[in-house]
Amino acid sequence: MRKLVLAGLSVLALPLASCGQSADEAAPTLAATIDSAPQNAPGINVTDAMIRLPAAPGRPGVAYFTVTQGGGEPHAIAAAYVEGVGRAEMHETVTENGVSRMQPVKAVPIESGKTVQFKAGGLHVMLFEVADTLKAGATTEITLTLDNGDKISAPAKIESIGGGMSEEMDHSGHDMSEM
Repeated sequence: MRKLVLAGLSVLALPLASCGQSADEAAPTLAATIDSAPQNAPGINVTDAMIRLPAAPGRPGVAYFTVTQGGGEPHAIAAAYVEGVGRAEMHETVTENGVSRMQPVKAVPIESGKTVQFKAGGLHVMLFEVADTLKAGATTEITLTLDNGDKISAPAKIESIGGGMSEEMDHSGHDMSEM
């Protein structure tokens, strides 16, 4: 039995020895590959990022920002992530027959030389499960993922909703859990 176990271990050791690299030697190669991945999509910038905290705990917050693509091939924003938020969804406010409503958006195109604004009454990112650690006056990070997998990150200042909802659409009557 002992000979059988030793023979099995020898067979397992052969592929490892033939590789020519130890695990310690291979690790920097993997780290270098990860580090060489783009941190921000070239030519695309996020500015004026702002998180508006919910009016009451348990309600959704919202994120606004501006995205500019200086040049290159057109892209689309495929997803948004905000540090300290459980879920972020891109939405758009649309008005039909004098009634405004909100609808989810799967992707937002950005063209070369153009700017897209996420603002009250238009495109915006709804923020669900906002952590208590996000406080007005602080900052957090917003990260957008493009259709090609590249990411763009920017600091976002955090604001409270303040004295009312003069510009924003009141989302309190909507059930956002099914979107």
